[in-house]
Amino acid sequence: MAKKANIDARHYDVIVAPHITEKSTLLSENNAVVFKVANSATKPEIKAAVEALFDVKVTGVNTIVQKGKSKRWRGRPYRRSDIKKAIVTLAEGQSIDVTTGV
Repeated sequence: MAKKANIDARHYDVIVAPHITEKSTLLSENNAVVFKVANSATKPEIKAAVEALFDVKVTGVNTIVQKGKSKRWRGRPYRRSDIKKAIVTLAEGQSIDVTTGV
């Protein structure tokens, strides 16, 4: 039986949701998974959260801040929120099925 990593409540605050797009699906062929993360999350926090929640070995974390767009709805302007995304590269032979819940 594999040793289960210590899951803390703050790990659920770091990882918000999987980011499923056509581009992120192509990244999964290279052992990478894309997550929406908290704006204040750091790379070591993201690595620790993914390793604890999904019981995998993470080799790298790259982050991107996608700035919110200015849009209009019924003639009224509004602004979408900024989103921080993390591209998590997994060790060879490991994978995460993002279609299932945690």
